[in-house]
Amino acid sequence: MKRVAVALAVVITLISCGQKSSSTKEQTVADTAFELCLFKSGDLGSARWRIPAILCLDDGSLLITCDKRKNNYRDLPEDIDIVSSRSTDGGRTWSNPVTIVAGTGYKHGYGDAALVQCENGDIICAFAGGNGYFASTENDPIRTYICRSTDRGHTWGKPRELTAMLWGSQAVNSATRDYRGAFFSSGNGLRLRRGTHAGRIMFALPMLRKAQNTSDNFVVYSDDNGETWQVSDMAYAGGDEAKLMELSDGTILLSTRQNGARGYNRSTDGGHTWGAQGKWEEMTTNACNGDMLRVMATDQGDSINLLLHSIPNSMQRANVSLFVSHDEGHSWASPLLLCNGPSVYSSMTLLPTRGIGIFMEKGPDTNCELWYKYIPYRELFRLH
Repeated sequence: MKRVAVALAVVITLISCGQKSSSTKEQTVADTAFELCLFKSGDLGSARWRIPAILCLDDGSLLITCDKRKNNYRDLPEDIDIVSSRSTDGGRTWSNPVTIVAGTGYKHGYGDAALVQCENGDIICAFAGGNGYFASTENDPIRTYICRSTDRGHTWGKPRELTAMLWGSQAVNSATRDYRGAFFSSGNGLRLRRGTHAGRIMFALPMLRKAQNTSDNFVVYSDDNGETWQVSDMAYAGGDEAKLMELSDGTILLSTRQNGARGYNRSTDGGHTWGAQGKWEEMTTNACNGDMLRVMATDQGDSINLLLHSIPNSMQRANVSLFVSHDEGHSWASPLLLCNGPSVYSSMTLLPTRGIGIFMEKGPDTNCELWYKYIPYRELFRLH
């Protein structure tokens, strides 16, 4: 295995695609890696399943969401439900799925959910619905919604639509009035924990230019646990599905989907304005949604800063891997294979057992299976 600077040696245990843990005993030990297939074609009468999101909540329980694509594998405007499930034992067992929102036909479905936990404990699930993204117009839009859970994902409130304030003629930011569609990037949102904006929740989203099929990234954020929302200035011109990470000095890092070198930008004012965008040439991959996860932070007493980024290490949708950064996202190295073969979207979270939970798509995106993988720190890396 390659070695990363500051004497960080990575020694991952590679678990091949489709292979479950070798014994029941392994699944009861917090420091042993395991994986489980949670959803596959035909489960609960659904043709396909896609779009994973996972979040470890403040009580240590795990919450996942995904698309129940009832009739086929395609995106909106198809008839899609969003469902959630919970685990209270580190992902070894899961509750029966709960429907957050149910699609009722073509152009009346929902999809691409993202999760964040507010400072008051509420869970916000942000998602899209209605028309397809590239077909969206102000008169027939792809719609953006949030749902709230006040009981850690056991039950969900009614959807609340945010479409008009985000883009189009009624947008709260005049910079987004010349756009014709947007959707939340599925997976993880972000809650800030440092500085004057601590408690702010935010999601990154691609926004579709009115006159062409080109997207730019903006960030939507709330300082009152999701009651009211604001829209940032443009974060990345030509961006796509994007994720956010808070760095140890309070800077916000955005990573955005590109076909080739992955795009990035930074904000030093809590995500409202953004600097000069760039590309990570060392992370040249397929145009795919992935995730970023902070594992260690020097401002919280750790000896190093350590970030992970999950993304296909391929120009195809295959070989989802973990890229490692020890310099707060300035560079990435030593991709660690998670799935050897076709694999697509992934979402990650930290568990209180000092391990990482990964919810990911295995197989081609036309026929994905959704798998949960747990990797304890000791099998992911050693510090010397």
